[in-house]
Amino acid sequence: MARFPLRRHPHLYQINAYAWLEQLSAKYGRTIRLAEVPGSEWDYIAGMGFDIVWLMGVWQRSPISRRLDQQKNPLPDYSQALPGWTLADIIGSPYSVLQYEPDPRIGTWNDIDVARETLHRRKMALYLDFVGNHTALDHPWTRQHPEYYIEGTKEDFENFPHSYFRIDSDKGVIYLALGKDPYFPAWSDVAQLNHFSPEMRVAQLAELKKIASHCDGVRCDMAMLQLNEVFDRIWRPVLGDTKIPAKEFWTEARSSVPDLVLLAEAYWGTEGKLIDLGVDFVYDKGLYDSVRDGNTADIHWRLAQGIEYQSHLGRILENHDEPRFATVFANDRLPAVATFMGTLPGLRFYQQGEELGIKLRTPIELRTVAEQPIDVVRKQFFSTLFAATNDDVFHSGHWSVLPVSPDYDGTSDKLFVYEWRSDEAWRLVAVNLSDAPAQGIVRLQGVGKRDIALIDVLDGTKYLRKGGDLAQQGLFIRRDAYQAHLFDVQVIQPSEVASTRFFEQ
Repeated sequence: MARFPLRRHPHLYQINAYAWLEQLSAKYGRTIRLAEVPGSEWDYIAGMGFDIVWLMGVWQRSPISRRLDQQKNPLPDYSQALPGWTLADIIGSPYSVLQYEPDPRIGTWNDIDVARETLHRRKMALYLDFVGNHTALDHPWTRQHPEYYIEGTKEDFENFPHSYFRIDSDKGVIYLALGKDPYFPAWSDVAQLNHFSPEMRVAQLAELKKIASHCDGVRCDMAMLQLNEVFDRIWRPVLGDTKIPAKEFWTEARSSVPDLVLLAEAYWGTEGKLIDLGVDFVYDKGLYDSVRDGNTADIHWRLAQGIEYQSHLGRILENHDEPRFATVFANDRLPAVATFMGTLPGLRFYQQGEELGIKLRTPIELRTVAEQPIDVVRKQFFSTLFAATNDDVFHSGHWSVLPVSPDYDGTSDKLFVYEWRSDEAWRLVAVNLSDAPAQGIVRLQGVGKRDIALIDVLDGTKYLRKGGDLAQQGLFIRRDAYQAHLFDVQVIQPSEVASTRFFEQ
C-alpha cells in the first residue's frame, strides 16, 4: 500500500486506546472494541482538524508486567485517577509488549483494519506503537531465541539482581539483561534486545513489516537507544568483541518499510541523526523544555534552524510520559504557549483531553480513569486555535521567522514573530513567552505603501495600519506577558482605502 497522503505540517491526536474503549463502553452502555467505535467519535476528532490518530497501547500486554505492577510495594495510589480501583484495574504497561498481536480488549487485526479504513474515509491516518528497544520478559523470543538479547552470567544476576533476570529457555537456564535507559535504573518488566545481532534485526524488521501492513505510521519508543553509537556506549562492557554493524537499524527500517511514517521518541541531541537516517518526525523535547523554562535565547536558536529540519520536528506540549499541559502551564500562559506550539512547522502533536484542559495524567498501567472536569477556557481557546490552524496556509504556505527590532525599552528579544504566506493567504504570529510585557518593530515585506488590515483570529480584534507608516516605521507590536496575536493579514487595495467601517482602530 502506498504511503497515506498527509498534509505538510500535520496534526496528530494521541489516544490511550485501552482506556478510551473502556470509557466509550461506559458511555454507550455496551462493550465497544475498536471496530465498533461509533462514527461520531471519529467525527469529533476529524472535526478538530486532525490528520493522524495515534492509538497507543493496542498490543498484547505482558502477564508478568501486570503481575509486577500489581505486586509493587508500596502500590501507587491511583485513587485520584480511578476512585475505588482494585488490582484487577492494573493491566500492565503497554510498553512491555508480549507480542505484536492486538490485545483482545482492543479487538482483532480486522478491528484495526476497520479503524484504519474508517479514519481514511475521514482523511486521517492511523499510527500504532513500535517498541524496538526491548520486549516483555515473557515474549516468545526470550525462550526460543535468547540469542536475540543481551545475555549475562549467573554472577551478573547475583551481583546485579535489578539489572538481570533468570529464565528457563529452550536452551537451558540463561540470564538476560533488563532493558534500560542509561540515566535511570533498569526497567523491571522488559528484556533488552541486542541491536548488534543480525538475526535479531531480521526478526524485528519482519515484525515491523507486519505492523506496517495494518497502519500508516508508527511511534517508535525510545528510538535513540537503537542507534549504534548509543547502544555501544551503554552495552559495550558486556558485548565483548561483538562488532558494530555496518548499517544503522533505522536505515534498514527505512528501506524495509518505505511507505510507513516513522515518528521517533528521541532525546539527548539525537534528533538530527535520526532524521538523517530516514525518520520522518522526531520529538522536539528540547523546545518544550525551553518554552516551559522561559529560556528565550535557546528558543531563538532553535527557530533559526532551517525549515527542512523544522519540518521534521514533533511539537509537543504533553504526551503520556509528560505532565499534562494544564498542570505545567497555567491559564495565564495558555495564549502564548499554545499558539506558539500550534503554529510552528513540523508535526503538531496533541494528546486526548489536552484540548479540554484535563489535568490528570492517565497512568498507563490502569485500564481506565474516572471522568475529569473540563476547563471551559481551554476548550474554547483550543477550538479557536484548531479552526485557525486548519487553514491551508499553515500546511502548504511558506514559513519565515521575522526579526524583531528593539524599541526603546529593550524587550524585543522576548517576542517571537513569524509568518505563513501563500498566494491566497497571509498569517502573522506574534507571541510573548515571557512573564513581562514585550514590544518591538517588525518589517513586513511585499506591502509597499499599501494599507493593511490585521484581524486577530484569537479574539476578533481588528486593526488598520497605514502603508506609509509601515514603510517608514515598520509594524509596532506589543504583547503583555504570555499573550499572543494570530493575525489574518489582508492588504487593502487603493479602491478600498476610503471605507474603514469594517475595522476598529
